[in-house]
Amino acid sequence: MYYSIAEVAGYFGIPEHTLRYWEKEFDILAPKRTESRRQIRAYTGKDIHNIEIIYHLLKVKGLTIQGAKEQLKQNPREIDNRVEIIRRLTEIRNELKAISKELDRF
Repeated sequence: MYYSIAEVAGYFGIPEHTLRYWEKEFDILAPKRTESRRQIRAYTGKDIHNIEIIYHLLKVKGLTIQGAKEQLKQNPREIDNRVEIIRRLTEIRNELKAISKELDRF
């Protein structure tokens, strides 16, 4: 399944030009492009996971582009694991909030 740049940017709450910039700066981000003249970007699940890692380093941890590149070079597995844990904990928190709302109805 592929996602457009608008869908991915909307999911992360960032402008499309930010994603295009990150593509130039980070080797791990390389969405497929169509053969047409416009070369429309098509993001895969792996691309979205990589964007999630980059987003975490830049927006959550507050690193610079260079700092994020160094982190990815030094500890790629650790960062990947940390982002995955954060994603899972966020899902659990959202589910617990939904359960709490259901319980409040009674």
